[in-house]
Amino acid sequence: MRRSVTLSALAAVLAATAAGSALAAGPASAPASASTPSSASAAADRHQRGTLLDRVPERGVLRVCTTGDYRPFTHRDPKTGDYTGIDIDMARDLAKSLDAKPAFVSTTWAKLVDDLAAGRCDIGMGGVSVTLPRARKAYFSEPYLTDGKAPVVRCEDEQKYQTLEDIDQPGVRVIVNPGGTNEQFARAHIKRATLTVHPDNTTIFDEIIAGRVDVMMTDASETRYQAKIHPELCAVHPDKPFSFSEKAYAVPRGDAEFKEYVDQWVHLATHDGTYAKYEQDWMK
Repeated sequence: MRRSVTLSALAAVLAATAAGSALAAGPASAPASASTPSSASAAADRHQRGTLLDRVPERGVLRVCTTGDYRPFTHRDPKTGDYTGIDIDMARDLAKSLDAKPAFVSTTWAKLVDDLAAGRCDIGMGGVSVTLPRARKAYFSEPYLTDGKAPVVRCEDEQKYQTLEDIDQPGVRVIVNPGGTNEQFARAHIKRATLTVHPDNTTIFDEIIAGRVDVMMTDASETRYQAKIHPELCAVHPDKPFSFSEKAYAVPRGDAEFKEYVDQWVHLATHDGTYAKYEQDWMK
């Protein structure tokens, strides 16, 4: 009986002490709710949201957003679904460096950086030009290519379309693919010529060859490639394009560690012959 009284008294003292401590702490020390995560779960959550530099090797897959319609950088075979191109080879090289395999995620030029920002992929690749609107939604790696807009035309018309003034004339038919920097450039500079938006970038050059349109202005690198595979087409002064641009790889905004890794990988690949080899495979 004496032991029972002593234990009851002790319990009362402890309760009173706890209540006093809570009152002394005041409103700023409100007790944690049942929903407050433990330190272990918070650490797990941070890890889940952590850098792709860790997450890609852990999952063994590098998810690559690419349009598949922009040779020589990215091309998706409509029959097999297989991807090829300079940046497809580069994606495989990057994935290998991260102990992963690439998984290509189909996107469009209008949605590429939005898909990246939404977490549908880890990197955007495939001849992506650096622009300030895109840079508001994504980080860009160190550039791997300097480029700019230049015309591609039927070879018999090469001397007719040397300047923007030559091209922007009534009766001249200009064609462009939608959603990217080609359309932006054309809409900014074509005021008098007829501008046609062609939805399929894989067949757009056939329209020039067939004589249904006269000019496309696209990246100089693409004009060189299309002139190589289509003898009917000529790239107009690709060494002196109308504009300046750079190509780079887009990575999620905020993941500085992953960006730094991709920067270092690009720097090495453009100086040790890796990029040059893949480019030569397509441009030879």
